[in-house]
Amino acid sequence: MPLFAIAALTPLWLLTLAVPFGGLWVVFAFLYMGVFTLLLDQFVPMVLPDAPEGAEFPAADALLVALALGHLIAFPLVVWAIAGPSGLAIWERVLLALAAGQWFGQVSNPCAHELIHRGNRALYALGVTVYATMLFGHHASAHRLVHHRFAASLDDPNTARRGESFYQFWPRAWAGSYLAGFRAESARRGGKGLHPYAVYALISGVSLAVGFAIAGVAGLLVWLALAVYGHSQLLLADYVQHYGLLRATRPDGKLEPVDARHSWNAPQWFSSALMLNAPRHSDHHAHPSRPYPALRLPARGQAPYLPYPLPLCCTIALAPRRWERLMARRLDKWQTEL
Repeated sequence: MPLFAIAALTPLWLLTLAVPFGGLWVVFAFLYMGVFTLLLDQFVPMVLPDAPEGAEFPAADALLVALALGHLIAFPLVVWAIAGPSGLAIWERVLLALAAGQWFGQVSNPCAHELIHRGNRALYALGVTVYATMLFGHHASAHRLVHHRFAASLDDPNTARRGESFYQFWPRAWAGSYLAGFRAESARRGGKGLHPYAVYALISGVSLAVGFAIAGVAGLLVWLALAVYGHSQLLLADYVQHYGLLRATRPDGKLEPVDARHSWNAPQWFSSALMLNAPRHSDHHAHPSRPYPALRLPARGQAPYLPYPLPLCCTIALAPRRWERLMARRLDKWQTEL
């Protein structure tokens, strides 16, 4: 737990110092998210050990709450620093936007993801709020009700097909998951009570209104840009972690059960700590309610592994030809071994 806390909270601390003071604090925040994590992953060859089966982590939810509350405080502060009369220079505002956007994308998203899988209603609501401030509240429905049921199949909007670029995947996954989540929630509710999508829209609308109150149209546009930047990183992670992997259809027409073979994993220690073990994706699909510190890495022969840390693979995926060349041989090899 100390490593998770240090890795995920340190950039938040740097961002809170960068807002009033700028200068080197902005540079430190940017380097932490963009360079420092990669260097630690690459040059300190360590893998976090699996927790003992059944181990409990009382502090795990407390860290999630701290990160979520930090997100809710940091987002308007960053919007003010970028769009308002903060006194920061243009280059400071640009670096701050990049650093904060990466923290929202790589820490706030995994945090909200963990919260919506907790059984506690207050924690779930906090996760929904984090997603909705990034204008992505529907993910709370689509992820639980659609993605976990249909992952690694053509029925899941968030599963990338082989040869599909991220730029093709993004609009298909965004719209597809929105509609699939809406249908799933509508069927589950049976027309009773307030539709969750109305709650998502309300929180997102209030968020944009806060951006406008902070700095007028500029504040609204910066909030919108940071939100899209943040939730696009979630879509990019989904793209990478399920790229080209599909479940077989059984003779009875049903999909085979999802297992470790249907997600790409990454073992690198520091990015795993920063992202709350999100790169241990196979185990999350096998045990959705398992808390993030307890997620386990499958054996090499049981699941496919990415060639580089998840954040670096996500960056490479932004160059479609380079990504296809990188993954084609690995995907062929993995599918041959099945």
